[in-house]
Amino acid sequence: MAGDAPSSLPVQLVEQPRLLKLKESFIAKFGSAPKFYVRAPGRVNLIGEHIDYCGYAVLPMAIEQDILIAVEPVNNDVVQLANTNSLYLDFSTSVNDIQINKTKPQWHNYFLCGLKGIQVELAEICTKSERYIGTEGGGMDQSISFLAEEGTAKLIEFSPLRATDVRLPSGAAFVIANSCVEMNKAATSYYNIRVMECRLATKLLSKSKGLDWKKMLRLQDVQAKLGVSLEEMLTIVEEVLHPEPYSTEEICKCLGISLEDLRSQILSQNTQDVSTFKLHQRAKHVYSEAARVLEFKKICNEAPANAIQLLGELMNQSYISCREMYECSCPELDRLVDICLQFGAVGSRLTGAGWGGCTVSMVPTDKLNTFLKNVKKAYYQNDVQRLALENNSLFATKPGRGALVFVEA
Repeated sequence: MAGDAPSSLPVQLVEQPRLLKLKESFIAKFGSAPKFYVRAPGRVNLIGEHIDYCGYAVLPMAIEQDILIAVEPVNNDVVQLANTNSLYLDFSTSVNDIQINKTKPQWHNYFLCGLKGIQVELAEICTKSERYIGTEGGGMDQSISFLAEEGTAKLIEFSPLRATDVRLPSGAAFVIANSCVEMNKAATSYYNIRVMECRLATKLLSKSKGLDWKKMLRLQDVQAKLGVSLEEMLTIVEEVLHPEPYSTEEICKCLGISLEDLRSQILSQNTQDVSTFKLHQRAKHVYSEAARVLEFKKICNEAPANAIQLLGELMNQSYISCREMYECSCPELDRLVDICLQFGAVGSRLTGAGWGGCTVSMVPTDKLNTFLKNVKKAYYQNDVQRLALENNSLFATKPGRGALVFVEA
């Protein structure tokens, strides 16, 4: 396992004010000093939304901003967790009796997920571990957190997991803007409904093409089995799936199964009571978004003179598909994207699961300062709640390095 762990770096704490402050808080809380520190970078997906769990490659980067954790191993079976943010309450539990309540997501549950899954390969285990909280996710966040390198984004492919450097064009900055709308994907069924819609679309597409639909789980599996292009898959979606929502009765009829079979063999726990599913729109988004990711990488590799403009157009197309086909935006994100495009971004889109959270915008570096000033004024300064979060809500960033373990030198 040593080869899979994040690299360890000796540091002088006096040169690291945040680590020094964290050490002091730790001592005040637990009465002893940490033995090591862990850094987990923030991540932003440049393009490729809601397709990792469908088997398709994504294009994220780790950012310079991060989370720091101080750790001290103990000689008993009690794990104690504390957060420097007073909004998050202290928590302790026995490692022999880890209970994760999926209906009430708490900050400490993400630590408990890691404990539950500590036996497997590190980047892949984090993906599996998150499912203990009830989210049927892909693997993008976990993979980029471990595999990121300073100065480059990564094309992350799955099954098997592999990462390829993608050099972003000079002359443009990436700006993260927080909509200040929170959406806890583990607390709602929005996210898992989309996962199930993609799974059901996989089953119906497979059956229509005479494939063994019971073994097919991801939209990428259908393309691979048929041996066709993404463009051809989009044509098949138009031919096979109708735009109107599918009722559970129609899905059962198409597959020749009972409602009980559908619920017990295909649907996740928190989608059992959903009565209609949009299969055409979700599949159309996934196949078109997968093609945009590959085109984004191709443009970065070939670096034409108008690369920034071309990449921006792909980001904009991605956003429209997320909003129209996947319906994972929200009014605040729509407003924020409009503002970013209005004030000089060549491309702007939601990043992450959606229904809140952040946008990422590609901004020519010569327009960056006026862009930040204008977006701040238009979106944050007229709203009390957003104004309170403003300092951490709007910033330019560049590709940063992945997870690190620090030890005091």
